[in-house]
Amino acid sequence: MFAVDAASQKLGIELIELDDGHARMSMTVTEDMVNGHAITHGGYVFILADTTFAMACNSYDDPAVAARCDIRYLRPTKAGDVLVADAVERARFGRNGIYDVTVTSGDEVVAEFRGDSRTVSR
Repeated sequence: MFAVDAASQKLGIELIELDDGHARMSMTVTEDMVNGHAITHGGYVFILADTTFAMACNSYDDPAVAARCDIRYLRPTKAGDVLVADAVERARFGRNGIYDVTVTSGDEVVAEFRGDSRTVSR
């Protein structure tokens, strides 16, 4: 799935690790990703977290999509920072799943994301 994700590929998102219910990805913040405050635009942090969530909830045989998700931004990042997102499955039942994604820069947590997935027919 990631190999044909043109949006994530274009942003330089890299897949580090993938296992059942878990994914780890990274992205380097470029000058094109900062806003007028010279910090990373929240949408780019969200895209990294959302892509990592997508990889984790699609790590099984059943295709899944986001049913709901939200993010909490905890601290800003800037151009040159490497963001790493870790997605962990919290629950999987029926056609539903709940995943938490922590986005870090170095040792600091910069955002927390939660996503609910729903499996769909092929």
